[in-house]
Amino acid sequence: MNPERAADETQTETHWPRRVEAPRRVLVLACGALAREILILREGPLGAFDVTCLPASLHNRPDRIAEAVRGKIRANRERYDEIFCLYGDCGTGGALDRVLAEEGVTRIEGPHCYAFYAGEAEFDSMMEAEPGTFFLTDFLARHFDRLVIEGLGLDRFPQLRDDYFGNYRRLVYLAQTDDPAITERADAAARRLGLAFERRLTGLGGIERFLRSPVGAVADRAARSRPEIGATVRIPGETWPT
Repeated sequence: MNPERAADETQTETHWPRRVEAPRRVLVLACGALAREILILREGPLGAFDVTCLPASLHNRPDRIAEAVRGKIRANRERYDEIFCLYGDCGTGGALDRVLAEEGVTRIEGPHCYAFYAGEAEFDSMMEAEPGTFFLTDFLARHFDRLVIEGLGLDRFPQLRDDYFGNYRRLVYLAQTDDPAITERADAAARRLGLAFERRLTGLGGIERFLRSPVGAVADRAARSRPEIGATVRIPGETWPT
C-alpha cells in the first residue's frame, strides 16, 4: 500500500516487500509515522529489506507499543535472518527496550523521532534553550488535527488547550522535506496552539544513517550487484548520494 493513498495514515498497518534480493532476509519494524521517509530511502540502493510499519496511532497509547512490537517480532522471526526496530522509546518508559533485549533485536538510537531527525545533541540544545518547546515532524504536521486536536479531545473541549499547552512557548517544526504546503500546516498548528513558530530543515537525519548501517550493509551489497538501482535519491530540498 502506498502511504499517499492510505485512508488514514495514523491507523494503517503496512508492509512493503524488498525491491532487491539479498543473501540475508532482513525485516525493519517501524512506526507508521516514519513510513514515507523509509520509502524515500528505499527508492535508492536501500531496497534489500522488507518493511513492516505499525499504526502511528499507537503513540496515543504508548503502553501498547512494546507488546505490539514483540508480537511482530515473534510472528516474523522464522521468516528472517535479522530483524531491526525503527522506533524510539516513544513514551514506553523503557518497556520497548526491555522487550527488544529479550527478543535480541537492535533498534535505532534515540528516545524519539525528534532526536532521530535533529540529532540528539541538537535536540538537547533546543530543549535547553527553551524547555517549553512542542515539536512537529512532516507526519505530525500533516496529521495535526487527527493526532493532536482530536487525540487530545480539543475538537470537543477547546477550553482545554491552555491546560495542555499553557507551559509551552514555541512550536518547532523539524522539516524532513522543503514543502511549503506542509510548512503552512505546521505554522497553522502553532497559531492554533498560541505558540511562536520556528522551522528547521533536518532531512532524514538518523533514519538514513540507521538504514545504511547496520541494516544498509545488506542493501549496499545488493546494490553493488544491481548497479541500475544505485541512483541518487532526491526529495524536494534534499539529496542523498549513494
